[in-house]
Amino acid sequence: MKRLGLVSCQLPKHRYRKANQAHVAIPNHLGQQFDVVKPNQVWCGDVTYIWTGNRWAYLAVVIDLFARKPIGWAMSLSPDTALTSKALNMAYEMRGKPKGVMFHSDQGTHYTSRSYRQLLWRCQIKQSMSRRGNCWDNSPMERFFRSLKTEWIPTTGYRSFAEAKAEITHYIVGYYSSVRPHHYNAGLTPNESEKRYWLEYKTVANIS
Repeated sequence: MKRLGLVSCQLPKHRYRKANQAHVAIPNHLGQQFDVVKPNQVWCGDVTYIWTGNRWAYLAVVIDLFARKPIGWAMSLSPDTALTSKALNMAYEMRGKPKGVMFHSDQGTHYTSRSYRQLLWRCQIKQSMSRRGNCWDNSPMERFFRSLKTEWIPTTGYRSFAEAKAEITHYIVGYYSSVRPHHYNAGLTPNESEKRYWLEYKTVANIS
């Protein structure tokens, strides 16, 4: 293949490095109660990997369960606490620093680290975690990443980190949130679902 100038389009296998820090037990406060009645009540987060030319890159995303809307995301070459913290900070700032939010994730060390738990404490966000090895406990995030990878990301990945970052941002902002109908939202986009909630909320507030 090298002599003929051929390049394999098959992606290499991905393996997470084994954590070397003590595990911190966080209760599963959410308990698969994914149907919430208002925005900024429960957020979920997770990390996935994406091929970018010659190495794996990592994408952390935070979604609001109310309309399944992505509200924070970040990409990095390392699946660490800095990555997940950046995604959470984006969500916290974009949503106007809300109070009383619950944040749910899996038991990855980028969520159990001391610095991440301190960030949640400073933002007054309650932490909840899936049971070990139970993907159903965070299924909305699993579905989001499945949609991203089957609807948007090329099967051979992206040519560079910059291309991946630009394309994924376009998917989140320009397509998933504003164009793609969502079954959970009765066919509405996440943006439209939230918009209708706030219009109704303001109407009720004015009447009362």
